[in-house]
Amino acid sequence: MRNLIVNADDFGLHSDVNHAIINGHKQGCITSTSLMPTGIAMEEAADLARQVPLLGVGVHLTLVAEKPILPPEQIPSLVDEQGRFFPDHVAFIKQFIQGNIRLDELRAECDAQICKLEKAGIAISHLDSHQHLHVLPKIIDICLDLAKEHQIYKMRLPAEGCFFTGGYPADLKRKIARCGLSFCAMLARSKAARRHIVMPKAFFGMLAGGHMEEKYFLAVLNVLKAESSEIMVHPGMNSAVLDQIYDWQYHWTDEFHAVTSPAVMHYIKENHINLISFKELLHE
Repeated sequence: MRNLIVNADDFGLHSDVNHAIINGHKQGCITSTSLMPTGIAMEEAADLARQVPLLGVGVHLTLVAEKPILPPEQIPSLVDEQGRFFPDHVAFIKQFIQGNIRLDELRAECDAQICKLEKAGIAISHLDSHQHLHVLPKIIDICLDLAKEHQIYKMRLPAEGCFFTGGYPADLKRKIARCGLSFCAMLARSKAARRHIVMPKAFFGMLAGGHMEEKYFLAVLNVLKAESSEIMVHPGMNSAVLDQIYDWQYHWTDEFHAVTSPAVMHYIKENHINLISFKELLHE
């Protein structure tokens, strides 16, 4: 039996994203989502999640591009002069490599983010992070410690195969970045295994992240093996609305159409792919 988690990231980022994820769960193949504690629509997302108990909801630890939970003066190494996180993973990693990120501050902020979801009544199904920073060396150790403290036993492993493209025309820079992430993720897997943290065996959605339209989604489904897999998606109800706020060049609406596509749903049914969330993920 091939078990598949279809996880929608950035729940809580924006109301348009929230409703795309909920509709993608009700009408399509989304089984799981990752809730941003820092998102401007986080409270709405938590309310919506309580109405769909079959949807797994994980914590999407966020250390870039948003405002922190803790006051900026408590975590000065994580924020810029405006009190916001650094703009993206590139800026964060640069600071991290230079030794400018204080790990005690990072731990405190991540803990505060998890606590915020718990206080909102979310039964956290798994842990992952915005732009996959949780698998970086040293940060993975903090995340594993926090997972144990908060009794979170599942985690994303963003290790997409370095030679898989699924037909997506990514440039060399993105492919190299994908391989670097996958290498860090595989190192993280061994640490997670020693802590008895369960991760899906396979991951898809890094190379085509933000561009997982129907044909690429079907290409992933076509290579799933007889083990657990996760497909990461980023659906939105209206790309025009979201593009005015986020300069990520995501194909939000195309991804929503992919997860609700009749062709995708037919393929899943006809090929006996078992849709699960992280809640149902077991050791293999």
